[in-house]
Amino acid sequence: MRALSADALRTLVPPRADRHGPLPPLLLLLTVATGVVDAVSYLGLGHVFVANMTGNVVFLGFALAGAPGLSAAASLVSLTAFLAGALVGGRLGSRTPAHRGRLLALAAAVQTVLLAAAATTAAVGGTGGTGGADGYPLIVLLGLGMGLQNAVARRLGVPDLTTTVLTLTLTGLAADSTAAGGAAPRPGRRILSALAMLLGGLAGAALVLHGRPATALALAALLLLATALTAHRLSAPDAHWAPPTA
Repeated sequence: MRALSADALRTLVPPRADRHGPLPPLLLLLTVATGVVDAVSYLGLGHVFVANMTGNVVFLGFALAGAPGLSAAASLVSLTAFLAGALVGGRLGSRTPAHRGRLLALAAAVQTVLLAAAATTAAVGGTGGTGGADGYPLIVLLGLGMGLQNAVARRLGVPDLTTTVLTLTLTGLAADSTAAGGAAPRPGRRILSALAMLLGGLAGAALVLHGRPATALALAALLLLATALTAHRLSAPDAHWAPPTA
């Protein structure tokens, strides 16, 4: 328990000498934003994911098989937008290969614009509710943002903080535990990552279920803006901003 608490504290308040510097708490903010966004997309856009592409591809298969309440077109639009966002994220990573802080600040700023546009769209025209064509602009905006975020998190290379998926993180939590004969690395960080996603999903779902999807998207945009501003302010030519070494 002591090791778990110490690792969690180290993740939330990294020591100056940590090779990832302030990246872990910033990526936890992005993970919360992911939970909010996927709550809006799943509950408000006709059962489609814009960040969790594993679930989205499975939903596509369900829809093609004729499962009710699912839209193959919406899943395809989400998948296409996500891939386009990931492509943009990859290009951004190639342009700023030597400084992870500037990459995160730039990517989060772009995401903020996309999420703000999505929040405005939801406030003006609604979410499309059942996955109709009027919800496609939102799916595109959110899918672009989440694809960009996933690509950038991958480039940042902070272990157990992918910000959009938890499968490998949770697998590692169990498979690498002392009960399984492992060394139990980063237990606090792994649990915090899951809790961040849970918190985001809870907040997003509560807002959507109370008829406030635009507010949920505005919340996600604020989290992204906070990430962008913090990363920009803290960016300096220090070791923790350099690309991770193998």
